[in-house]
Amino acid sequence: MPLDLAPNTRYVITIQELKETSSSGDAWDVLEAIAGTVDAPEDWSSEHDHYLYGTPKKATPDNP
Repeated sequence: MPLDLAPNTRYVITIQELKETSSSGDAWDVLEAIAGTVDAPEDWSSEHDHYLYGTPKKATPDNP
């Protein structure tokens, strides 16, 4: 659907899909549903400080 927006005007636009939530299940069900859905480097768990805080990577046989 086209929008009639004025040029050189600032807008705040929020687009959010509404999904019905299930009242059954618990936190483990939620975690299981989203597990494996985030793209991240293979060494994310062992090098989380590097990716989060920029610290040097730990020395490993693959990374001398």
